[in-house]
Amino acid sequence: MFDTVQTGLSDAIEWLRLGIELVGALVLGIGVVVALIELARSFVRRQSHDFSGVRLLLARYLVLALEFQLASDILSSAVAPTWDRIGKLGAIAVIRTLLNYFLTREMRETHRSADAAR
Repeated sequence: MFDTVQTGLSDAIEWLRLGIELVGALVLGIGVVVALIELARSFVRRQSHDFSGVRLLLARYLVLALEFQLASDILSSAVAPTWDRIGKLGAIAVIRTLLNYFLTREMRETHRSADAAR
């Protein structure tokens, strides 16, 4: 009975993990489409070719997608964790957290410089 429950729980967590990964991928895809639309609009309007607004827009989507992907990785290690899996999760978490940190920092700096230019 315990094995059946454990297998069912593992399957449910795996489906949840896949769903969260899908949401992260969708957020990233939507962000790319929205950024491309905004980029096309700036060309049509013949605005300055300063792409910081488009970069900020895409960066917001990237940060959110990274958060979903990290949540998915954490869930994958929750099912029967091994030291190998925990080590891989640690490496992935560090990389994604650093990416998130630098993206957020760049967004903040770009936002400040855009405010100062106004």
